[in-house]
Parts: sequence; structure tokens; C-alpha cells
Amino acid sequence: MAKEDSLVIHEIYASIQGESTFAGLPCTFVRTTGCNLRCSFCDTPQAFYGGTRMRREEVLAKALATNTPLVEVTGGEPLLQPGVIPLLTELCDAGRKVLIETSGEADVSRVDPRVHKIMDLKAPGSGESKRNRWSNLASITAKDEIKFVLTDRADYEWMRQVIAEYKLPEKTPNLLASTVFGKLLPRDLVTWVLEDKLPVRVQLQMHKYIWAPETQGV
Repeated sequence: MAKEDSLVIHEIYASIQGESTFAGLPCTFVRTTGCNLRCSFCDTPQAFYGGTRMRREEVLAKALATNTPLVEVTGGEPLLQPGVIPLLTELCDAGRKVLIETSGEADVSRVDPRVHKIMDLKAPGSGESKRNRWSNLASITAKDEIKFVLTDRADYEWMRQVIAEYKLPEKTPNLLASTVFGKLLPRDLVTWVLEDKLPVRVQLQMHKYIWAPETQGV
């Protein structure tokens, strides 16, 4: 079996999209196993190890069986697995609107252009800021989204500098500013964004307000 023909999957389930410009919409999540980063605030460490190896066509069938128009491939870090690239294309070919959530460390250039990339830029508070692959910005289009997850004011200042330095609003209007749940108060972030007239969308992790923050599979 070629390495692209199977994936190690942590879980596949239907819920609502909790983040991004698609927040609130019914969505099927395909969560892969494995990540090469260890962000200080990671809320899915259970996906670092384990999982079940599945043939790619089985993953596709399970993702389509939930019958949601929206499908997100996430992790872990999905782009560590070669089979994710053809899976994304197959999901698009099946008529789904497809999202991929990625850390910003993995190369996104091979992702099918129909896919909506939701790509992190890791702020210093994550402990992984040095791992940002800045060349990925060349593959970001107007329909893609760049996400900053912020732990404190220093992270906010870093985000503001990066937005200006890399002229991110010229790449995409979808700049997302998130707070680390339980670390940075959303109202503080809103205050700063309004003071600076920063061109970002403040977002909360909706699923952590609907269910208990530690709940998995939602």
C-alpha cells in the first residue's frame, strides 16, 4: 500500500464549526493523529498519539456519510500525513466545502486550491513561534484565513507587528484573533482591537461555551 493510501485517524464526527468565518455551521471533522509542535496552550494533546490506521477511501466514505456540506480536516497536524493531500481533493470532488486547519509550520503549497486554508501564525506565547514557515504566506489567497491565538498583551503586540510587516490584509481579509481559553479575557482583546482599529475578526471557541471546555469529540 502506498503511503498516500492510508491515514492514521483520531476521530471523525459531526458537530458545528466552533471557529473561523464558518463558525456555527454544521461540519464534519476529520481529526488526524500526530503533531510535530507542542504549543503551550494545545487543547487536543489526545491527538498526539494513537489513532487508527484507515484506508483513505474509508476515511472519505465516513466523512461523506455524515452528509454535512462542510468538512474540516484537522489534527494534530494533518499535513504531516501524505494521504491528506489527495483526501482533500477527493472531498472537494464530492461537492463538499472543505477546510483544513494547519499550524503554519507545515508546507501548505500542495493543498488543492479549492480548499479553504485556516493557517495559524504562532505567537511567542505558544512556545513555537520560531517554527512559523513564513514562506507559506505566498500560498494564502483571499478566501483563506490566518489565525492568531493570543495568551497576553505581548502576543497581541506581536500580532499587530506581523500584520503590518507582512501586509496581511492585502493577502486575505480573513484575519482571526483568538484568545487562549482561560488565559486572556476576550473583552481585553476587543478593547485593544478597537483602540488600534486593527483589521481582525475577534473570535471565541464557540464549542467551549456550548460544552464543557475539556469535552472531546464536539
